[in-house]
Amino acid sequence: MRPYQAVLIATTGLIVAAIAAFVLYGGGGSGGRGIAAIGGPFTLTDQTGKTRTERDFHGSYNLIYFGYTFCPDVCPTALQVMTSAMDRLDKGMQAKITPIFITIDPARDTVEQLAAYVENFHPRMIGLTGTEEQVVQAARAYRVYYAAAKESAGDTTDYLMDHSSFVFLMDPAGLYVTHFTHATKPDRMAETLQAKIGN
Repeated sequence: MRPYQAVLIATTGLIVAAIAAFVLYGGGGSGGRGIAAIGGPFTLTDQTGKTRTERDFHGSYNLIYFGYTFCPDVCPTALQVMTSAMDRLDKGMQAKITPIFITIDPARDTVEQLAAYVENFHPRMIGLTGTEEQVVQAARAYRVYYAAAKESAGDTTDYLMDHSSFVFLMDPAGLYVTHFTHATKPDRMAETLQAKIGN
């Protein structure tokens, strides 16, 4: 490896690490306490048409995933991992966790669409939608990136979305605990949930 290549690789690694630290820790906005700057207030509507805020989910651990119902692969994979991981836990542990799916595509993901979609996953799963502004606020609170895919530009009905793919575990106070991805194995997620939440 030539010297300039080594420098380039090292520099790239530092940049990636710096971006990850900024995303997770808000650029130091947590006062140096090492608490990830993920989570915050939101007002959305669930799959029954009921208005929900983040306060409604305090008191339980939450597994939160941002995606959309027309997603062809990553989103259903992530939600199935969440479901399979939950199914590996005993009923008492499951009762402590609320899996939540927040759409990034409110134009298509209506209350009715979400109701039909979440039925395919864990029975405790809650789907949330809202106005464009409400979804933007929620995504910003969780440092989630999303945008219409470039290849779908101009299409208002049949389009794909680019987005982050993290499953966030939040504690009963709404504070970040850890995160997973759609590629996390259900056994691994279940083990982590058991370790983080306990009996």
